[in-house]
Amino acid sequence: MGVTGVEKAEGRGAGAGPLLLGVRHHGPGSARAVRAALEEARPRVVLIEGPPEADALIPLAADEEMRPPVALLAHAVDEPGRSSFWPLAEFSPEWVAIRWALAHDVPARFIDLPATHTLPWGRQEDAPETDGDGDGDGDGDSGPGPADLRIDPLGVLAETAGYDDPERWWEDVVEHRGVGKGDALAPFTVLEEAMGALRETYGAGGHDRDLVREAYMRLQVRAAQREFEDGVAVVCGAWHVPALRQKTTVAADKALLKGLPKVKTDMTWVPWTHRRLSRSSGYGAGIESPGWYGHLFSAPDRPVERWLTKVAGLLRAEDRIVSSAHVIEAVRLAETLAAMRGRPLPGLSETTDAVRAVLCEGSDVPLALVHDRLVVGDVLGEVPPTAPAVPLQRDLARLQRRLRLKPEALERELELDLRKETDAGRSRLLHRLRLLGVAWGEPAASRGSTGTFRETWRLRWEPELSVRVAEAGVWGTTVLSAATAKAEADGVAAQGLADVTTLAERCLLAELPDALPTVMRILADRAALDSDVGHLAQALPALVRSLRYGDVRGTDTGALGEVAAGLAERVFVGLPPACAALDADAAEEMRRHVDAVHGAVGLLGDAPAAGHGHLRGRWQSVLRVLCGRDTVPGVIRGRAVRLLLDDGELAQDEAALLMGHVLSPGTPPADAAAWIEGFVGGGSGGGMLLVHDERLLGLVDAWLTGVPADAFTDVLPLLRRTFSAYEPGVRRTLGELVRRGPGAGGGGAAAAGSGIPGFAAELDTARADAVLPVVRLLLGLDDVDEKTGNDLAGVTA
Repeated sequence: MGVTGVEKAEGRGAGAGPLLLGVRHHGPGSARAVRAALEEARPRVVLIEGPPEADALIPLAADEEMRPPVALLAHAVDEPGRSSFWPLAEFSPEWVAIRWALAHDVPARFIDLPATHTLPWGRQEDAPETDGDGDGDGDGDSGPGPADLRIDPLGVLAETAGYDDPERWWEDVVEHRGVGKGDALAPFTVLEEAMGALRETYGAGGHDRDLVREAYMRLQVRAAQREFEDGVAVVCGAWHVPALRQKTTVAADKALLKGLPKVKTDMTWVPWTHRRLSRSSGYGAGIESPGWYGHLFSAPDRPVERWLTKVAGLLRAEDRIVSSAHVIEAVRLAETLAAMRGRPLPGLSETTDAVRAVLCEGSDVPLALVHDRLVVGDVLGEVPPTAPAVPLQRDLARLQRRLRLKPEALERELELDLRKETDAGRSRLLHRLRLLGVAWGEPAASRGSTGTFRETWRLRWEPELSVRVAEAGVWGTTVLSAATAKAEADGVAAQGLADVTTLAERCLLAELPDALPTVMRILADRAALDSDVGHLAQALPALVRSLRYGDVRGTDTGALGEVAAGLAERVFVGLPPACAALDADAAEEMRRHVDAVHGAVGLLGDAPAAGHGHLRGRWQSVLRVLCGRDTVPGVIRGRAVRLLLDDGELAQDEAALLMGHVLSPGTPPADAAAWIEGFVGGGSGGGMLLVHDERLLGLVDAWLTGVPADAFTDVLPLLRRTFSAYEPGVRRTLGELVRRGPGAGGGGAAAAGSGIPGFAAELDTARADAVLPVVRLLLGLDDVDEKTGNDLAGVTA
C-alpha cells in the first residue's frame, strides 16, 4: 500500500509524505483522534476537505460569538437558490482541526474542489445519504444523481465484522476506544488500510466526481508540500485517503479538471442545528444521533452516568417522577446489557433500552421525547455579526436585535399586542418576511382575545432560511425595500382577482405604503375586467377585512374602501342573474358567497373610510330579489330569507309566511329540503331559531311528516346534514319540543310559560344589566385600552 505516513515510532523523516488523517466527518471519536494526532505531529500547515473559497472565513472560527453547529454556505451569485452547505459541529474533526490550527498559529486551508465548480453539478438537497467517505454525510457536495450511487464503506466494514448496524460497529471500534499516549496515529493507519482494501474491490464507489475532487486535492497537497515540505497534515474523509496517497502525475490530475462547469459564488458562515445533522433532516449529514455524539465528545469522563442524569433532568421538567435511584439502576442496566452483548462500553442502544425500562417504565411515549430533545436535539449555532452576509441578511439581523426577536431552533408561540410599539414592529417584520418567502413564522389561531389588535405566531428558525434570505436579496437591501419590490412584482404576476385582493391584505398587514398603490391599481384594473360574480364575491371579503387594519395599525385604507365599495356594487348587480339555474354543487358554493358578501357588507358599512352606508340597503334589496325568484335554488332563497330575518328587515310573520309557501304540497320535496338547509343550516344558528320560534318549527314538522314515502329517502340525507350540525343541547331541546307537540307551550315569542327557560315576551333590562359584567370579562373588554378605538359601551349594549 506504499508509505503510510504514520511512522510515528521511528519519527517522520524527510520524504515521508503528508500526514493523512482519514476521518468520519461527524464522529466524536475521529475528532478526539485528530486533536491528539495534531498535538503529537505538530504540522506546519493543516489542509482540510472543504471549499477553498472559505479560506478567508477560517479566522472567524476563533471568534467568541461563533458557536457550533454552524455551516459554510455557498450560493451562486446570480441564482442564490443554487446553494450548498458544509455543516460542522463541535465534534466534527474538521472543526477540531480548524480550532487547533488557529490556537497554534498554524495556517489552515480548504483543499476540496471549489464550490464554483460543484454548485453547477446540482443542489445540495439532491445528495444521497451515503457519500462514500466513510461517513455518509454528503460533504456539502452538490450531489450525484441516482445513477451515481456509491457504496456505504461503514456498512461494508460493519457487515464484514459481523455487525448488522454500522453505527454500533463504529461506536465499538472508534467512539469507545480511548487514545493512549504515543498511540494517536494508530486509528488512522487502520482506517487507511481498510479503505484501501475497499477501493481495490469497489473502485471509486461508482461516483466519477470523486475522481475529479481527489485530483484537485492531490494538486493542493503537492503545492503545500513544496511550501512546507513534510510539515503537512491533511484531514479528509477516510474514503479519500488511498486516493491522496496514490502516485499520479500533475498532468494527469490537471487533465481531469479540464472543462468543469463554473458559476460565480459567494460564501459565508450560517447557523446550523443538530436536527439538520441527522439523516431525517433532508440534508443527509449522516448521523442519526447528533445530540448523543455531542455528549460523547464533551463529556470528560463517565459519559453514561452523565447522559442518564441529563435524561432524568428532562423527564423531571416534564413532570415525570424520576429519582436518583432510577438513574443508578438505569446505569447498572446499561452496563449489564453492554456486557451481555459483548460491547466494550454501553452505547446509545444500551442506554436507550435502560431509559425505556427504568426511567420511562416501559413506555415509548416519554422515550420519543428523549429521542427528540436529547438524542437529536434542537441546538442552534450562532455566527458572529462580522461574518460576510448579503445586505438583506444584515438588515434582518439588525431588526432581530432591535425587536429582541432571537432566532431559535425550537418551535415557540409568540403572542403580539399590536397596540405596543415593539409587538407591532415584530408583526411587520414577520409579515414582510412571509411576503419574501422567508417562512420564519406562521400565523396561528389565538387562544386569547380575537380582537384585531391581537396576533399569534408560531416561530421556528430553520437553517435553509438563510438561503431564502439570500434569494430574497435580489429584491432589495433592506427587509422593507425588498418586501415592497416583491409585493409589486407579485401583483403584476397574479393570475386571479382573489390573488390580488389577498396580496393587498398582506401589504396592509406588512405595512408597505409604497407597494399598496401599485397593488390597488392592479386590483382596480382586474376588478373592472372580471365579470365572474363568483370571483368578485370571493375577492370582496378579503378587501373589507383589510379595512379593519386601519384602526389598529394606523394604515390609510381610503383607496381600499373605494375599491371595495365599487366591487360590492358590481356584486349586487350581477348576483341575482348569476344565481339562476344552478345545480346543487354550484348552488352550495354560491350560498357560501352570499354569506361572505353579507358579512363583508356589514363591515363595509361601518368602515371609517367608507361613507357607504347606502350599501347595506342596496344589499337588502338584492336579498329580497333572491327570496322571491323561483329560478333561484332553494338553498340560496332560504339563506336570503334567514339573513333578512336576522337583520330585522323581515318580520317573523313574513318569514313564517314564506316558509309556509315553500313547504306547501306543491313544492317538490327536494327543493323544500334545500330551502330548509339554506334557512336553518350551514352553521348559521338555525337550530336556536327553531327552538325560539315554535311556529317555524311547527311548519318544518308538519312538512316533514307530510313528505311522501317515495320522496322521503331522497330528502333524508340533506335533512340529516342540516340537523346533525346542531349542538347536542339544541338537538335535545328540539326533540323535546316535537315530542310535546307544536304550540303546547305557546308561541316561541309568547309568554314566559312557553317552557323554554330564559325567554319572555319583552326584554328584561334589569336581568340583562346583571349579565353585562360577566360578558365583558369573558370578552376581555375590561382591560381594553382607549387607543383601540373600540366603543365599549356600544359593544356591551
